[in-house]
Amino acid sequence: MDDTVFVEYGSEEGDFYFHHIRRTNPFGRQNHYHSTYEIYFLLSGQRTYFIKDRSYLISPGNLVFINKQDVHKTMDVAEPGHERVVINFSDKMLGEDHAAFHSTLLAPFAYVTPVFNLKLPQQSFVKTLLEKMSGELQQQQSGYEAYIRLLLTELLLFAGRLAENQLPEVKEQSSPLHRFVTAVIRHINEHFQDPLSLNGLAVQFGVSPFALSRAFPKITGFTLVEYINTTRIKEAQRLLAATELKIIQIAGLCGFESMAHFGRMFKKLTALSPAAYRKRSRLNSNPGITNSILLV
Repeated sequence: MDDTVFVEYGSEEGDFYFHHIRRTNPFGRQNHYHSTYEIYFLLSGQRTYFIKDRSYLISPGNLVFINKQDVHKTMDVAEPGHERVVINFSDKMLGEDHAAFHSTLLAPFAYVTPVFNLKLPQQSFVKTLLEKMSGELQQQQSGYEAYIRLLLTELLLFAGRLAENQLPEVKEQSSPLHRFVTAVIRHINEHFQDPLSLNGLAVQFGVSPFALSRAFPKITGFTLVEYINTTRIKEAQRLLAATELKIIQIAGLCGFESMAHFGRMFKKLTALSPAAYRKRSRLNSNPGITNSILLV
């Protein structure tokens, strides 16, 4: 049976993205992070969600908030198949760059856990908001962009107030294996600029290379090398966009021992060369350029 896409609007790196899908086939997200905020609502099925440096078991009715640039990946649990809605939005849409911004709107993205465990009436409220968004995006009647922003504001205020009132949380998975892999991840996040290898990390953490190479993807969905490269390229993107450092300097600061390896990994993960990415980031910083939704 094929997957069913109910609504798809915009792009993940644009100002607003909405995607509602029911999947019946096995699915695992690729190496993934972006410059937009993400809201994930699971309608059916179960998923394991790796976010930043921890892993969570996601059940129907859970609402997930993923901050900008946080690495995340979702994986099947037991039988494949799930239905979910994903929303991405930029600061231009409703963040610090917008006139209607209020700090409560982004509070869910800074909460102690990214996964909110909603009660049934709260789940019903969120479903109603998402159904209204879906209808507006499909019909696109006059003023739909403004109404989408209002609905998104309502969803974020609802979640922000839940966070303020210390809602019930979905705890991170905390088996010894999860705790071990979390420690390795945190080490990589703090030392990505240093030489890192499977053998070296195995020695440091007192396990065999085989055990580490098996445990890491089981918890995160990434191979060890994939995660190291993703972490390094994410930092390289930041430096390319925010500094005037030479590309060869950035490669060294991010832990790459050769420009050739840096260039290959950068293009593999971003589909652009470092120079092209820097050029595009400068163009996108122009306030006259927008994506997806016309911002008014």
